[in-house]
Amino acid sequence: MFKGSIRFLLAIGLIAGALIAGGGCISAKHPAVRLVRFEFEQPHMGTLFKITLYATDKTLALLASDAAFAKVAALDRMMTDYDPESELMRLCRQPINTPVRVSEDLFTVLEESLRVARASDGAFDPTIGPVIRQWRRARRQQALPTLEQLQIAQHSVGWQKILLNPKSRTVTLLATNIQLDLGGIAKGFAADKALDVLRKIGITRALVAASGDIAAGDPPPGTKGWRVSIGTPYSSNALSKTFLLSNAAVSTSGDAEQFVVIGGQRYSHIVDPHTGIGLTNQLQVSVLARRAALTDVFATTVCVLGETKGFQLINSQRDMAAILISGGIGIEPKCSSDKIDVPGVKEKSSSESNRGVP
Repeated sequence: MFKGSIRFLLAIGLIAGALIAGGGCISAKHPAVRLVRFEFEQPHMGTLFKITLYATDKTLALLASDAAFAKVAALDRMMTDYDPESELMRLCRQPINTPVRVSEDLFTVLEESLRVARASDGAFDPTIGPVIRQWRRARRQQALPTLEQLQIAQHSVGWQKILLNPKSRTVTLLATNIQLDLGGIAKGFAADKALDVLRKIGITRALVAASGDIAAGDPPPGTKGWRVSIGTPYSSNALSKTFLLSNAAVSTSGDAEQFVVIGGQRYSHIVDPHTGIGLTNQLQVSVLARRAALTDVFATTVCVLGETKGFQLINSQRDMAAILISGGIGIEPKCSSDKIDVPGVKEKSSSESNRGVP
């Protein structure tokens, strides 16, 4: 953690010097500056993080992307449940009823997680760790968890067992054997933070993609937004939807790629906290909002809730929309509202999409 912080601060310092020497920042407010497109990628959080940015030269682009990736790496070390010494796992080992001060980033993610857990009546639950571990084992062994194993695991699940104090930035565990799992929000949050690093450096025309989570900044030069298409994994007949994103985000969750088949039944990697069972209905949900942390967590939550309750939840939020695609031949995408009304998001017509308008 300490070494990563040094690399991050060093990169910021080098970039600051480069900007001062160059006489300014790289932003949408300086259209006369010639910007070049650069793409970088690194593995983090069990997936590939990709950064696309526009800068004046390769040296600045490399330094900026390194700083952004360093932030993602630091968040990965902080919130992983695979490392017993991560901040998240150390928190899980603390005595019950004992306030523990945590880092600002971890507190923010836990705070957002509990807000969504409360709003969704537990359809998203950051304490689902024990159940997730049972399903990881099931995927490795190609055998379902036993009923007894799931019952024991679920006994420790319950978002109400965590108490947050924003004033002191402390977390109190109210029960034993709590295992936190932030897999449904961490990647989106990291994409947001990587984009924030680039913005602070002065690079505003950038996009960060982490598997199904995308955080977009100012659009590429000469365009109105970053073009993002939401595909239809269950049918080649249905039309995809295409959007232009500018300082907005989109996340897609579902079982199209991550699932296990046991005994002829398909189980998603997304688990319903109420039942402890991986989802069995073929479903893909995409959520559009201002931040990727929000789109990430709400996309997962709507998968669990399904269309009716999921869309009700989305429509109760500000500046958010969802698109749901279920399995079946010729089934068209369904939207949470008649019109996508999210700041920074513009839906392109099918004719525009087919013409390849940027």
